Amino acid sequence: MSPRSRLIFALVLTYLAYGMLLNTVGTVILRAVASLGVNKAGAGWFDGCKDVSIAAVSFLTASYMTRIGIRRAMAAALALSVLACVMMPLAGAYWAICLHFVMIGTAFAFIKVGVYTLIGQITENARAHAALTSIIEGGFMVGVLSVTVLFSLFVGNAVVDTGLEWLNVYWILAALCAICFALLLAAPDMPQATAKDAPSILAMMALVRLPLVMIFILCAFSYVFVEQGIGTWLPTFNNEVLRLPQSMSVLAGSFFAGSIALGRLGGGVLIQRFGWYRVVNAGLFAVAAGILLIVPLSRNLGPMPVTSWLHAPLAAWLFLGIGLFMAPIYPTLVSVLLSSSPRARHAELMGLVVIFSALGGTAGSRLTAILFADLDGATAFGCLVFPIVVLGVGTYVLRRQQMERAIEV
Repeated sequence: MSPRSRLIFALVLTYLAYGMLLNTVGTVILRAVASLGVNKAGAGWFDGCKDVSIAAVSFLTASYMTRIGIRRAMAAALALSVLACVMMPLAGAYWAICLHFVMIGTAFAFIKVGVYTLIGQITENARAHAALTSIIEGGFMVGVLSVTVLFSLFVGNAVVDTGLEWLNVYWILAALCAICFALLLAAPDMPQATAKDAPSILAMMALVRLPLVMIFILCAFSYVFVEQGIGTWLPTFNNEVLRLPQSMSVLAGSFFAGSIALGRLGGGVLIQRFGWYRVVNAGLFAVAAGILLIVPLSRNLGPMPVTSWLHAPLAAWLFLGIGLFMAPIYPTLVSVLLSSSPRARHAELMGLVVIFSALGGTAGSRLTAILFADLDGATAFGCLVFPIVVLGVGTYVLRRQQMERAIEV
């Protein structure tokens, strides 16, 4: 295996690991409420602990990561993640869950900026950049799929399960992070930025004033708002609204993640044939239509719990379509932004991407939590149509900006 291939393998596996780590929130909410006595309002802060730490750390990451060394910073992030995973089964408390997500969010801020910066260094053109981005983001979604399946093996079949066996999953996640740590250390070094060309905080914030960047920030915020709103609360929605047992509720979340993974792997083919703008617009229309169908279908299902997939309501299966069509949107928009800008600006841009994506995820999860607690799950999910409309308008303006200008050095 060539040095470049070894580095790509390390990046894909590392991103897969964080696909698992970052997307445990929905299952942890479900299990923390059932087994640790955490209320929904308290559980709604889990995403905030993760996303706010991502945003806060990303503000500094893009500015100083190239100075301390990309591979060294990513290895330190993986070591921190090992510690965060080991803490979960040892403590098994609300404070430990919050601290765990703070640590994971801090680590991911380094990982995401590092991964996307390295993509720009090891690819030669926009098409190669988009292809490698799609592969790595597809690996991320494989991680999302894997962790929900893994959790379902440690959760009981009852509608209400108060056991703590689910915490043992974190021993497996700790081992995976340790493997990624070893692979990253064995990967080849990449050229480091000098003090002159290393990005600064002021340079990163100056990019916000550019129209192309401003519109992308709006699009990224809106997309992650919807994805996290659905993904984080889908297991609880399946359990409390659709009356699926907890093991089925968690596994249904894996189906949703699997449809996103499939959609991202196939989205690249469609984009090459029809262009990114048509594919993104078709996906937005299908997602909005799916949500509007799920709202009435999830009401008045009756008190009897579902006992098998053959009797699962149609609303549970519609989430597969939503995941499939929303899948290509985010990586496509990121690739449009980066391929329209010089490589020297990629670290700064990814710092902004991570910050505003994290803020969008926190906002989506918190608002959905509030609506879920005060109203009902169907209404909470139905409200996600509004940011989809905003995303559609933002995508239209983004395309116009892309056609008119690229980011200047």
